[in-house]
Amino acid sequence: MTITATGAKRRVRSAQHPERGRSRWRRRDTWAAYGFISPWIIGFLVFTAGPMIASFVLSFTNYDGIGASHSVGFANYRHLFQDPAVAKSLMNTLIFAVMRVPLSMAVALLLAMLLLRVGRASGFFRTIFYLPVMTPSVAVGILFLLLFNGNVGLINHVLGLVGLHGPAWTTDSAWIKPGLVLTSLWSVGSTVIIYLAALKNVPKDLYEAAELDGVGRWNSFRHVTFPQISGTLFFTLIVNTIASLQTFTEAYTAFFGSSNSQTYSNDAALFYVVYLFQQAFQYTHMGYASALAWLLFLVVLVITVIQAKVSKRFVYYEGDER
Repeated sequence: MTITATGAKRRVRSAQHPERGRSRWRRRDTWAAYGFISPWIIGFLVFTAGPMIASFVLSFTNYDGIGASHSVGFANYRHLFQDPAVAKSLMNTLIFAVMRVPLSMAVALLLAMLLLRVGRASGFFRTIFYLPVMTPSVAVGILFLLLFNGNVGLINHVLGLVGLHGPAWTTDSAWIKPGLVLTSLWSVGSTVIIYLAALKNVPKDLYEAAELDGVGRWNSFRHVTFPQISGTLFFTLIVNTIASLQTFTEAYTAFFGSSNSQTYSNDAALFYVVYLFQQAFQYTHMGYASALAWLLFLVVLVITVIQAKVSKRFVYYEGDER
């Protein structure tokens, strides 16, 4: 009887003060939500925010990873503008990104449009295109040396079958970055899957209306398909640009391994993250490497902001009045 009376009193109070009852439930839901996302919050603080703060502090020090650190003020950042390898590696990285991003997006979109026409077999081909993404990056770097070897590589052998003389992909500085760009297409499958999903979401009645108006395939793609998938294109542009600016494993495996560093010309493959890695773990200049990392962060941030500003001209979102 006592429990029943107490429950009845609570129900009466809740009925008299409905806002208080809803507020209590909101607090419970809020704490439950924090409980569910707490593993991510802890992981972010420990593995992302913490190292970022530590690297920012280290960028103002002279630290070799073993002994005590010594404050050097802005000396590391001043040295960035005096180090010719920084400008060279940054230019190599930017050239690589400019070549890789448009090509990978175009190839992925073409493959996605072909998959859209396959029909029932698209599931099989989706798997085939995505499987190379699972290949370790180190293996892709070795694959580059096997395929693009100027003397015995498969690429030059195929070019020779059609009467073309293939270049020295691994030794000619003019062809090192194009070769790495072509190798990067090995893992274009993830972008293909994203584009395929976007293409399937384009309303079919828009194509029917365009066909009734006598619009050709190119104009249909230009005025129907492209605007409808422009948001997805913008997303992959940002992701692929950031990934290209941080490229490391394939170039390092192919040109900076212990057995390859003296065999192949590697100046053209000195990408920014490769140089950062060398400063941090080969020369143990942890403070200078931290300053390099923060410069890369600023470069990525500036490029992303510029892309976001420019995207307002061509990215269409549902509900826009343009």
